[in-house]
Amino acid sequence: MRFQHYILFTLILLFSHSGQSQNTTVRIGLLKYNGGGDWYANPGSLPNLIQFCNKNQIANIQTEPITVEVGSPEIFSLPFIHLTGHGNIVLSNQEVINLRKYLMAGGFLHVDDNYGLNAYFRREIKKVFPNEELIELPFSHPIYHQVYEFPTGLPKIHEHDGKSPQGFGLFYKGRLVCFYTYETDLGDGWEDTSVHNDTKEKHLKALKMGANIISFAFSN
Repeated sequence: MRFQHYILFTLILLFSHSGQSQNTTVRIGLLKYNGGGDWYANPGSLPNLIQFCNKNQIANIQTEPITVEVGSPEIFSLPFIHLTGHGNIVLSNQEVINLRKYLMAGGFLHVDDNYGLNAYFRREIKKVFPNEELIELPFSHPIYHQVYEFPTGLPKIHEHDGKSPQGFGLFYKGRLVCFYTYETDLGDGWEDTSVHNDTKEKHLKALKMGANIISFAFSN
């Protein structure tokens, strides 16, 4: 990986993690992957989350996310990348290395299972950090209390098979580098309420939890 990409990424992180983050516009990314899964699911979700975060002065983010491929050097200019979908994910060796370097360098990955992603994501993230495990975060973890309080963890946005929502974390040298939201469907909840017939209450809960994730990623 070229040295200038690390320099750029470091500058982005310094701005987004500093007390001047409200005066600095940063960009977040939607991760495009191979394998056949619909990485493009919920096209309105990230723009809505960005709008909510900006309106509530949680962050100052460019209004449109950038679509970025896993193996692209562009990810090093983004402090936060989001991955979602229903189906298969396949990462090449180069993409595995690129994603690992990104996370080790200070980047943050949020993965939202849109139902059907679980087995494929777990298989591929094991390639990225073969010696680390996804662990369920306790309800006391700061990500559930960053800006808005979620004393019982993730909100349940959509019911599919009756399972409780779970939030899993992947840590590198003690830092949470990947947060995996499972059995909740946060991304669907970020969409306009008319898209999935969500109530305004569920829509707001999903946005507040998303804002917590953004705030945590930008400050840790």
